[in-house]
Amino acid sequence: MAAEDCAGLKTVREWLDLTVERFNEAGLYFGHGSGNAHDEAVYLLLHTLQLPLDELNSVLARRLTRAEIEALEGVVRRRVDERIPAAYLTHEAWLGEFRFYVDERVIVPRSYIAELLRDELYPWVGEDQPVDKALDLCTGSGCLAILLAIAFPDADVDATDLSAQALEVAARNVADYELQDRVHLTRGDLFAGLTGRYDVIVSNPPYVNRESMEDLPQEYRAEPQMALAGGEDGLDIVRSLIAQAGAHLNERGILIVEIGHNRDELEQAFPELPFTWLETSGGDGFVFLLAAADLAH
Repeated sequence: MAAEDCAGLKTVREWLDLTVERFNEAGLYFGHGSGNAHDEAVYLLLHTLQLPLDELNSVLARRLTRAEIEALEGVVRRRVDERIPAAYLTHEAWLGEFRFYVDERVIVPRSYIAELLRDELYPWVGEDQPVDKALDLCTGSGCLAILLAIAFPDADVDATDLSAQALEVAARNVADYELQDRVHLTRGDLFAGLTGRYDVIVSNPPYVNRESMEDLPQEYRAEPQMALAGGEDGLDIVRSLIAQAGAHLNERGILIVEIGHNRDELEQAFPELPFTWLETSGGDGFVFLLAAADLAH
């Protein structure tokens, strides 16, 4: 942000207006927690100023100090010039009411499965169906493993990832929620090294197909590519999940997997499987459920 643009800007309202204008002029891509320039500008400004995120109107007329203006100049410049996702600038991401630490070692959490866990996976997990053991595959920042532990307070939760760096971030989040006794992090390829069977297995695996990977906006290129790329059709990891999950589920267990925009490709690849497509805020084409019986070999 050029110094001349900032000249005379003294209030939160003035900074918000200019930041929205700069974001729109720069053609930024929004998809890491905010859907438009205004919402992202509000978030970044309030976070940088250490003001409550839900009290914008009450602070719009607030006059800024020189130090605050310098801090705002820096964060807006980095967002515009370097196209760094906002979550990496603030080192936080939110799934509903839950906050998680993030940095460039993990993708920014954004999973529809988090919505389903708010209701403890009802009705697919009934009141007469206790969840004693759960698994989050490709855990990344550990967010879904933590939400599993919160949704099912009697469950032990295993969480795996290939990336040792991602697991460092996950460990920090698990510690922040004081869940070290129930959430167990393991480095490994999907089910490798795991023993026993699970009542619930969830996964938000890499699922971006090759063509889409080549067209990703710069903001997504800041994320670990191994956490995004799902092969030619986006289903490389999903195929392995489906092939292996049956051997790791209890008799009444369920597998829940997020697959992005690959519903048609998945149904064509597995025409014999009775996928249940779960309703989310994005529609019913992004997350599927299969029961243990559906995966029996």
